[in-house]
Amino acid sequence: MPSQRGHCAQESASVAAPAGVVYGLLADAPRWPVLLPGIVHAERIDFDGARESLRLWQLRHGQVHGVLARRVLLPSGRRIEFELQDAVLPGAPVSGSWSVAPDGAGCCLLTLRQEHPAGTGGPPGALDAQVRAELSAVRAAAERWERLDELLLSFEDSVYVNGAPEVVYDFLYRIGDWAELVPHVERAEVTEDRPGVQTTVLHTCAPGTGRPLVSEGVRLCFPAAGRIVHKETVSPDPLAAHCTEWSLEPDASGVRVVCAHHVMLRQNTVEAVLGKGALLVDARRHVRQWLGRSSTETLDLARWHAESAVRRLR
Repeated sequence: MPSQRGHCAQESASVAAPAGVVYGLLADAPRWPVLLPGIVHAERIDFDGARESLRLWQLRHGQVHGVLARRVLLPSGRRIEFELQDAVLPGAPVSGSWSVAPDGAGCCLLTLRQEHPAGTGGPPGALDAQVRAELSAVRAAAERWERLDELLLSFEDSVYVNGAPEVVYDFLYRIGDWAELVPHVERAEVTEDRPGVQTTVLHTCAPGTGRPLVSEGVRLCFPAAGRIVHKETVSPDPLAAHCTEWSLEPDASGVRVVCAHHVMLRQNTVEAVLGKGALLVDARRHVRQWLGRSSTETLDLARWHAESAVRRLR
């Protein structure tokens, strides 16, 4: 993939995981938000088995940036070539590649190369620091590979609403009002500097114990599609990562509202939260009940809100 000549940075890191595992992590972009801290959301636009188009939302210095990505996946050589185009201010694309090579028993050498066009990339050293940070994040995720089945948890809750999808969406969008509407939310701080991109700080309470919890996050709101994606940037223990998606599926008489959760557990905090001797299986059960209870409560209130609006109009 050609690009205008500019500053190039390349770094390599040894990873304590098989080369195939690391390549698989890099190839599976839709799973990145729960595995990589800097990725808020990833959507696959097109994929023919080798060439792929993605829409990525990334966190850089506390700000959300939308990126259009084109990738060529070369599994036989465990290599991925890419171009990244800013979704808001398109210009000369950033180009680069990931490559993975076996490096002894159960280990590999991971290399990231990025080239920014001349006149971009920030101050001296910024690109090199960015490349090192991305390498570090991938290595940290990959080196959990033997425990990922235990650490990762996905589930969803849903409710059917005999009401207008627009009213349901409005309730879910106005998270800043939830402290007055949703019992488990004690305070909600919301900033929306750009339409559809919300940064949040939620103060809630743990089920059963009433222990105060604080989470920070980013929400991407897609009203035309009836979707809201939420990634926590600071999560309460035992969560290492937590992504949520609210989606509306309307039909002729109402709308099915779904809340899907994707979680990675932080293993070294399980006993501190659940007590001495608690295991990952206990944490999985606790998180499923805790987050499921919270989302079901919110779904039920969204239904009540929408169906009350219908009754008032009759």
